[in-house]
Amino acid sequence: MPKRSSKQRLKSSTKKSKHQRRTQKHLIKTLFKNAHDTGCSAAPIAIALINDQGCFIDMNIAACDLLGLPRRKLRGQHLSTFITAEFTLQPSPGTFLHGQSFNGELLVSSSTQIRQEVEYTFTPNVIPNCHLLLLRDISQRRESMQAELRQQQQRVELFSEVTLKIRQSLQLKEILHTTVTEVQRILQADRVLIYHVLPDGTGKTISEAVLPDYPTLMDLEFPQEVFPEDYQQLYAQGRVRAIANVHDPEAGLAECLVEFVDQFQIKAKLIVPIVQTLNTHSQNQLWGLLIAHQCNSDRHWVDFELELMQQLADQISIALSQAQLLEHLEEIVEVRTAELQDVNRNLQQEIHVRMHAEATLRQREEQLRLITNALPVLIAYVDEQQQYRFNNQAYHDWLGQSPGEIYGCHLRQVWGEDCYQRMQVYVKIALAGQAVTYENDIVLKDGSGRSVDVTYIPHLDDQNTVKGFFALSSDISDRKAIERMKDEFISVISHELRTPLTSLHSALKILATGRLGNLSDEGQQMLGIADDSTERLVRLVNNVLDLQRIESGKVIMECQACNAANLMIQAAEAMQAMAQQHEITLVKQPQDIPVWADGDYILQALTNLLSNAIKFSSPGGTVWLTVEVEKDSSTQNLPREVVFRVRDEGQGIPSDQLERIFERFQQVDSSDSRKKGGTGLGLTICRKIIEQHNGRIWAESNPGCGSTFAFTLPTLGSAEC
Repeated sequence: MPKRSSKQRLKSSTKKSKHQRRTQKHLIKTLFKNAHDTGCSAAPIAIALINDQGCFIDMNIAACDLLGLPRRKLRGQHLSTFITAEFTLQPSPGTFLHGQSFNGELLVSSSTQIRQEVEYTFTPNVIPNCHLLLLRDISQRRESMQAELRQQQQRVELFSEVTLKIRQSLQLKEILHTTVTEVQRILQADRVLIYHVLPDGTGKTISEAVLPDYPTLMDLEFPQEVFPEDYQQLYAQGRVRAIANVHDPEAGLAECLVEFVDQFQIKAKLIVPIVQTLNTHSQNQLWGLLIAHQCNSDRHWVDFELELMQQLADQISIALSQAQLLEHLEEIVEVRTAELQDVNRNLQQEIHVRMHAEATLRQREEQLRLITNALPVLIAYVDEQQQYRFNNQAYHDWLGQSPGEIYGCHLRQVWGEDCYQRMQVYVKIALAGQAVTYENDIVLKDGSGRSVDVTYIPHLDDQNTVKGFFALSSDISDRKAIERMKDEFISVISHELRTPLTSLHSALKILATGRLGNLSDEGQQMLGIADDSTERLVRLVNNVLDLQRIESGKVIMECQACNAANLMIQAAEAMQAMAQQHEITLVKQPQDIPVWADGDYILQALTNLLSNAIKFSSPGGTVWLTVEVEKDSSTQNLPREVVFRVRDEGQGIPSDQLERIFERFQQVDSSDSRKKGGTGLGLTICRKIIEQHNGRIWAESNPGCGSTFAFTLPTLGSAEC
């Protein structure tokens, strides 16, 4: 074969170089035209090319909109003109590694002085001496995070409100009544009660809040067979039971116990133990149970409800200890009052009474100290001069100062100037005769920090003069740490999973177009598998985050009047393309029925149910979407409900799995679900959304004859979210 001349080789090289530049420019233009953020907001990505000097070469329309100038005016402008924070191209562009990218956040100011927070990705040398800059508006993300923080604050305030109401009284009976009343109000339960375990193993209800439609259990004694000794031992160890359906075999209830609860129309229950610590060796004794009943239907108890019940059970345990402490203090006061009344008696009798009283006082004080020393909280009495007159052993364990060292010391001496400044305002409130509760940070003897919940209870004499106050401080560091861990986990998920998955998904989509080169058939097949898997993983991450936000109570349903027909039409239109792809006929039968709901979340539930029905139907099948108004004919007082139904002609669901499919990652056939792109969370999210609307959701099916998924919503004026 004859060799090509230098001129021919130069011509061929030049032609190849021009072809490469045209291909690169064509690819970049395509990227400018089609780029958009695949996140939840579907916001466009601002894309720009800059040179080594940091000046704009070219950009897409989203970049023009972000910076507030047309393309012809942006070209040649320096990047620093629009960025308020420092942004340098260091090290020099020539030292960048191929494919290396940099990420961060910036504050961008447009030509009209509008400032926006953006997230940037800087990729150098996508074309020789030309660098790619991607900008994403994260203002909405910031607002969403702030909204989540507000929701969390509301939850903390709710618990603080209930705790404050409980601590405003020292009477145990009143504390128990306040607890059951507030729990019933917050959980909207049919019955909330406190069950006291008696020494002989039997027990009875000592406080109750129940709706008038259901029988009361107040003062009803229960035999030991209902609550056997092995159950008592489990609850003494901290066992918590959340039973969504007492008739569910998986609940593990004995048949005799199921028959017993049926007498009182109990469908679901939540049980939390009330435990007392008897000594310094942390030996626990079961005092009773805090129980919530749902009588009108089954109920899935959420984490917030369990946490609230557990925390209030702890408050009851502290209240029991406080009641014992108060009882002993009252006894001491009675003894000393009796002594003062005997002052006018003869000297010998006075000496005899005084000696007896002093012996009794020492005995009472020793008993009081034994009780308070067994409690894992700081307990003290401070007089009106802010000097300690009593403190328990926990002060020595936490601060390294014995009761004798602390006695007579001022608060400032014990806690230091900084801590005293934080507590001073609350001390003044207590000495003014008002009980107060607050949170503070203290330093222990080993230098470690702790968060504590502090309560001051004023001590008033017969003339309502404040003589001092009782101080109780409990460690809440674990609760604070859990809250921080939860926030950090959500942040990691948002930044470390969603953003890389979005970039990976976009890259796979670009490769699939063939614009970066053609792959073999086998390579194209592998690319398709990777693209499908990435898309499924993105959906899974989004679903997990959505579910977490709903379960944590950070999602507020913004209910308003909605038309059931409009919701059905929007859902059917959204799923029409998918139905055509699977050769499924989608039939909707809308009716103009007003409902009280959050339209966006109900639309999400409908599209999830329609998507499942389409995916699990055979080609040529039909999926129906219907709605109707139903009312329980047996009870005329029940409000009307609107029932939405999605029916398919698929393979059906076994009867033993009709409830389980609403749990996380529960699927009838997981292998088939993976082929169809399922994540196992869609029905769980649907259930959470419907429960937030005070509705019900269920499935009906006969194997081989298709399935029907139905949920209820309140009609306009009958209920609220």
